[in-house]
Amino acid sequence: HCGLQIRRPGRVGKMSKNLLVDDLNNILLHTQSLWEELRNQRIFIAGGTGFFGCWLLESLAWANDRKNLNVKALVLSRNPENFLQKAPHLYKHPAIEFLKGNAKDFDFPEGDFTYLIHSSVYQQPADERPSSQSMANEMLDGTRHILNFCSQAKVEKMLLISTGAVYGKVPSHLRNIPEDFTDSIDPATSSSAYHHIRRMMESLTVLYAQENRFEAKIARCFSFIGPYMPLNGRFAASDFILDALSERPITVKGDGNTIRAYLYMADLAIWLWTILCRGINCRPYNVGSESPVTIHEMATKIANQFSPPLDVSVLGKSCDGAAQGYYVPDTARARSEIGLSQTVPLDTAIIKTMRWYRSQNI
Repeated sequence: HCGLQIRRPGRVGKMSKNLLVDDLNNILLHTQSLWEELRNQRIFIAGGTGFFGCWLLESLAWANDRKNLNVKALVLSRNPENFLQKAPHLYKHPAIEFLKGNAKDFDFPEGDFTYLIHSSVYQQPADERPSSQSMANEMLDGTRHILNFCSQAKVEKMLLISTGAVYGKVPSHLRNIPEDFTDSIDPATSSSAYHHIRRMMESLTVLYAQENRFEAKIARCFSFIGPYMPLNGRFAASDFILDALSERPITVKGDGNTIRAYLYMADLAIWLWTILCRGINCRPYNVGSESPVTIHEMATKIANQFSPPLDVSVLGKSCDGAAQGYYVPDTARARSEIGLSQTVPLDTAIIKTMRWYRSQNI
């Protein structure tokens, strides 16, 4: 689904926050055994104000308040002032502080941190043309800088939030993608730059961890849905939700046959905290749902949140740069080694997500 003209969600109000209570309790239920490890500890989070970061902060604050953990999180953000407008209850939470800066050159804060989460993503400057070279420089320089900080701050466990994009283009005969899949994409092909940059980030992380004697956990994340999802035209599900919130026909500009599998964000939070605390050192884990759905089916599920259902239009156009047709992880490693599973079905995830966005009056 190609991009649309969009409006961005505003600040999270009291009603929106209350809608997350069941999700936060579910996260706490499935992570009970982890939090004692974080008691009285400091955690550094790079990229803590985006889609993933909001859920990490929500769940951390929730666990801290209910278990009296006395955990302290320092969150690196380019624009912490914007986060004050977006989620004031998190910005003002006593367990959370902010450090303004960029991943590639932030001033190292004083003191030690037991844990670190690297969730920073590349943000193209609004006044610059798309550049794979700029993306490579920022993402790799940022990763090196964060890894150097891990060494200085005596980090014991760090989590790199990576992506299923490291697998490149998967052959049509392979369905669910396992962690040991390797492809044959030519590294000299510029169109595959993001794929190779992400792989290099993982390689750097493993090298630094082994040479500096800290544990590095790697989460390869696939497709997700839930509150705080940016409605910025990057993903089909977010565009469909924006169409639905405007009560206009949902438009699928492709043929609708592309297949994804969506994990709800409360489950993502469970998986990320578990991988950080229990994952095997320098071993990647796929993170996502194994329940495939076509993009057309996804659009229809969202349209059915209304009575009568909204119309769904499939234009069948080609979208430049469209992702591969089948993008579903094999999560057997996460299930067998650290006991992870999907707890929220997709239909429930859609209902929860729509209810949250409606509460913001977008």
